[in-house]
Formats: sequence, C-alpha cells, structure tokens
Amino acid sequence: MTAVPVHHVVTGPDDAPVVVLSNSLGSTMSMWDAQAEALAEHFRVVRYDTRGHGGSPVPDGPYAIDDLADDVVALLDTLAVDRAHFVGLSLGGMTGMRLAARNPGRVERLVVLCTGAHLEPASAWHDRAATVRGQGTGAVAEAVVQRWFTPAFLDANPDMKASSEGLVAATPAEGYASCCEVIATMDLRPDLPTISAPTLAIAGADDPATPPPNLAEIADAVQDGRLLVVPEAAHLANAEQPATITPAIIAHLAGDPA
Repeated sequence: MTAVPVHHVVTGPDDAPVVVLSNSLGSTMSMWDAQAEALAEHFRVVRYDTRGHGGSPVPDGPYAIDDLADDVVALLDTLAVDRAHFVGLSLGGMTGMRLAARNPGRVERLVVLCTGAHLEPASAWHDRAATVRGQGTGAVAEAVVQRWFTPAFLDANPDMKASSEGLVAATPAEGYASCCEVIATMDLRPDLPTISAPTLAIAGADDPATPPPNLAEIADAVQDGRLLVVPEAAHLANAEQPATITPAIIAHLAGDPA
C-alpha cells in the first residue's frame, strides 16, 4: 500500500529541532493537547492523525505497521525534514519503533508511551475489528475509555470521559478496524535490538492494556533505553499525568541525563 498524505499541524519555531507526535488507536492529534504548548517552546512540533483517524484519509484495509511508518516518512519528506525526534503512544509508539528500526537515519531520539512490541492474543484484535466493522466504533467506545484512564480520574473528570468516548466513537470504522489488524499482525521484538535512537519508554503504573513489563521489555532490548513508570496513570498516561510526563519528554529529547 502506498503512503497517504496524513492530516497534520505544525507549531513552534521554524528553526527548532523537529518532534513528531503520533496518536493512539481511536484518538487524534488532540490527545497531545496537554503537551503541545510546552513542547512548542523548545521544538517545531508536528502533530498528525494516523491514517484512518481524524482528518487523515481512510484507505481500505488491512493496513500493516510498515504502512504507518511509510506515512511518517512521507510526512517528513513533505515538510523537508531529514531527521526528527519521535514521540508515540500505543499505536503511535509501535509506529515509532518500526520507523526507528527501519529508517534509523530519520529518527534522532525516541519516546514510546504505553505501548508494546507485540500484543497478544491476535484473536482479540481481530475480534475487535470485526465488532467495529459490524457495529461501528461507538460499540467499543465506553470499554476503550475505561482502559484509557484510571477509575479515580474518570470519576473526577466526567467531561473528559464523555469527550474521550466521543473521540473513539467518531473514529471511522474502517480506519479503527484496520489499525486493530496492524496490532494483531505486528511483532516488533526482532526490531528492538536494532534501534539505536536513545529511547525513553514510559509506562502507566495502572495501565491494563500495556502494563509496565511491556515498556520494560522495550527499554531493556533497545541499544540505549530507559524506563519511566508513572504512578496513578492508565493507558493515556500523557493526558492523566502531564505534570510528570511532559517534563520527562522534554528532558529526554533535549539529551539531558536522567
């Protein structure tokens, strides 16, 4: 499949180092709202919607992880960016790992949040894809958001709960289902030892979808990896605990020692 021109927004100084932000399954670039302004003080921030999500095209599936990486390469080429930092959460983190392994010249530093190199069982992802194709993304929205945030956060932030469920439900069914198939068929474990970009792996301590051992596996296997486990955070840890995560991202991308 050929690369698609993904919807993107660029903020921050034109002459600053570039950082690309990649969203999770069922969200859009808006999931980085808690980070975007602070990052733009230091970097040229490129936020984009993964294919099948938000304002990006929705090609017929299935998709593969290389398709998502190809979209990022095409985006960098469009922006005339040779090399960039990459920050991705969940599906976005998978995209970043594949890009860093396959196109090492394009990735300066890497941050992966709440993700995994291989998520089993594949049958669960195929089942979710079938549900969404048959019933729409609204059928899974409530269950998805229950995993995005801790129960305490959802109880304290009913508006965030409602808007997040709306975000999932607004995701095109084919885009969501095809990205489920990306996860079902993906195994990045052989890629990890080839990743030379300094990598920060951030886990939510309470993440039921990609718990801390998933991120520890990544940090241990890449050539230059470090693990940060964030308390009181589930799958969208960046939105739940920005006061911890945003400074950690900035420090890592700036090359500051831990």
